[in-house]
Amino acid sequence: QVQLVESGGGLVQPGGSLRLSCAASGFHLDYYAIGWFRQAPGKEREGVSCFSTTDGSTYYADSVKGRFTISRDNAKNTVYLQMNSLKPEDTGVYYCARNPHVPIPERQWDHLNDYDYWGQGTPVTVSS
Repeated sequence: QVQLVESGGGLVQPGGSLRLSCAASGFHLDYYAIGWFRQAPGKEREGVSCFSTTDGSTYYADSVKGRFTISRDNAKNTVYLQMNSLKPEDTGVYYCARNPHVPIPERQWDHLNDYDYWGQGTPVTVSS
């Protein structure tokens, strides 16, 4: 059974850091890409970052470049999103999802419909 479980969200002050985890089970990361998405209240879900584990490619939304880093731990079958210099506009529910269409063209990494399994989300609030 395929499962993705996010954790690590919480309340943080502007300028602070959080590390989100996406633990995968029922499949191995070697054969898929994993994306991070977020959804702020009243807004559409948007792509944050993607790790194409088949070729090691990483992609980031312009709004998080230089502040967020995506990585993985093979032994734990887990993908991480390190978020630094957080801003209030980073607030939202963060989801990880699996993409079987690998390798992913750079222009398509944030296409929601290409992802087949989603986690339940972990909330992130950036506020003073």
